[in-house]
Amino acid sequence: MTLYPGRFDGRVAIVTGGASGLGREVARRIVAEGGTVVIWDHNGKALADSAQTIGAALHTRVDVSDANAVGAAARTAAQAMGKIDILVCSAGITGATAPVQDFPIDSWLHVVGVNLNGLFYCNRAIVPYMLDNGYGRIVNVSSVAGKEGNPNASAYSATKSGVIGFTKSIGKELAGRGVIANALTPATFESPILAQLPQSQVDYMRDKIPMGRLGEVAESAAMVCFMASEECSFTTAATFDTSGGRTTY
Repeated sequence: MTLYPGRFDGRVAIVTGGASGLGREVARRIVAEGGTVVIWDHNGKALADSAQTIGAALHTRVDVSDANAVGAAARTAAQAMGKIDILVCSAGITGATAPVQDFPIDSWLHVVGVNLNGLFYCNRAIVPYMLDNGYGRIVNVSSVAGKEGNPNASAYSATKSGVIGFTKSIGKELAGRGVIANALTPATFESPILAQLPQSQVDYMRDKIPMGRLGEVAESAAMVCFMASEECSFTTAATFDTSGGRTTY
């Protein structure tokens, strides 16, 4: 994918789930394009390794489902960096693969805690810093499952649908105040998160994509970086799609 040197000059970004997958690739690109990046992740070992490889200015082990931890990490980042311009919420988990009647309640609560509550906590903590500066770009990573639903993935589908609704709401709240918020709905792409799923579920999701293949993490990262840039200036409360034709609305 083409890099755009200087696109993020002077900008400070927080990327959640930045130790692997989409978050890591987004963080890498923002740094390569001139930005300063703070990465958050719950995996301490992977976090430290990724931060060094990417050249992140700061890395913090954060459980996004813990509101107090998110608030503390936000304050640390703002104090260290002086401002926060960009938030990319990429942290997420799949949860169990099971029909609703068999779906473990603890897995349901865990998925909601990370994918929906955690994303809310991050947005809630970072927005005040953006409003103080009169500038911000928020990218909340959802999924095509939030539009269509995937069988045997009710918690994941429900939370990703919630991300879309939440982003539409916050985008309208912030419109006209210099802060833009949009959601991304990728189809399944090659990522460590696939290790959480049985192969039958991965095959099902691949078969639903008209292009006949899984996405590549770089393809979604390229879209995120546009959404996180100054170029994305007149679209907010919207959903961008990288689904290989699976969703067209």
